[in-house]
Amino acid sequence: MIVLLGIIAGGYWGFVSARKQGGDTKDKAQYAAVGGIIGGLVGLFVTIGIEKML
Repeated sequence: MIVLLGIIAGGYWGFVSARKQGGDTKDKAQYAAVGGIIGGLVGLFVTIGIEKML
């Protein structure tokens, strides 16, 4: 669940970042994809950390 939230939040963050920099549709898609990957990885590590603490 945390991983999915990270993917969505990262994708949104990437999209907004590209839009703020004046990117076209391809730039927005690429930034959203990279942001989603980074957000998913962060969410994965957070999930692993929580599981280790339990």
